[in-house]
Amino acid sequence: MRLDKFLWSVRLFKTRSIATDECKKSRVKVNGLIAKPSKEINNSDIIEIKYHFYTKTIRIINIPTQRVSAKLVNDFILDITPVDEYAKLDMMRENTQSYKPKWKGRPTKKDRRNIDEFFTNLPEN
Repeated sequence: MRLDKFLWSVRLFKTRSIATDECKKSRVKVNGLIAKPSKEINNSDIIEIKYHFYTKTIRIINIPTQRVSAKLVNDFILDITPVDEYAKLDMMRENTQSYKPKWKGRPTKKDRRNIDEFFTNLPEN
């Protein structure tokens, strides 16, 4: 089976075209070598996928004939990603959460009153 089709069928990428693009951008390695989307994969191959903040490593257990449901993915791949890679992901999640605004959209009536009160009580220079 082709690499891009496999990555799509075990739900590592949402679409096959995204899987193809990631292979073309050299973000996918098979057995330590950068792989093209058309590379034929076999059982017990090790695939490394570089996501934004971490690298996921999987071992192929079996090759599916078609796209599998999310419940059956573990029958086809084994996640052998080191714990420190997931620690990087958790650290990035913690750091990015502090930058999110407390509200979305327009301020409420209470917020508007507080803003107006703040600006009316500013000392003049």
